[in-house]
Amino acid sequence: MGTALTFTIHSGGTSRQETLDITTAVIAGWTGRDKVALEKHIVELEELGVARPASTPIYYRCSTSRFTTATVLENTGPDSSGEVEFMLVNVGGKRYLGVGSDHTDRKVETYGITVSKQMCDKPIAPELWVLDDVLPHWDSLILRSFAIIDGERVLYQEGTVNSMLPPDEVVAGFSGADLSAGSVMFCGTFAVHGGIRPAERFEFEMEDPVLKRTIRHGYDVVVLPVNG
Repeated sequence: MGTALTFTIHSGGTSRQETLDITTAVIAGWTGRDKVALEKHIVELEELGVARPASTPIYYRCSTSRFTTATVLENTGPDSSGEVEFMLVNVGGKRYLGVGSDHTDRKVETYGITVSKQMCDKPIAPELWVLDDVLPHWDSLILRSFAIIDGERVLYQEGTVNSMLPPDEVVAGFSGADLSAGSVMFCGTFAVHGGIRPAERFEFEMEDPVLKRTIRHGYDVVVLPVNG
């Protein structure tokens, strides 16, 4: 069983809508190319009580039903937060690039990272680029996220993807080959400005300064009460 998601796919100045059937979801962590920056992010999470990974990169499986293009996220309790990640999609042998948020329950993460990955939906932008269109200038792609906290919009993350392993290396660490058909993979993130913290709204984007285009998405976070 899989999850059907509808995307607008952009390539060569044209756009088309297509519904893709996602059958496998993977979240790659600790994919940093820069070992200093990687260590900084590990320390960030250690300060929240999250244990160091056994290896880097590391790969977590997640239910495909957690991936959503919705603009509202409901989470139990106030301890979750998002982080921007580039996303690889392989459907029918065609490889696409998107952007999403690995929204995670930070309290659960302190005792079980794999469990925490399954606790929250994973918002993704309903747009994709053809991966081959950006590979020639891959390292120039920029990821950003913004958090709305107490009504104020602040820059939460910003950096180029050259701080993370390139797509083929991330995928090879999981499968030893290419991403299998029907798969989606989050491919890592970088440190945040001001420390990891919850927000009432989270926005993220991926910019291609060479082809002069940007994919953007955002979602409101609704906190559900914890009663007992």
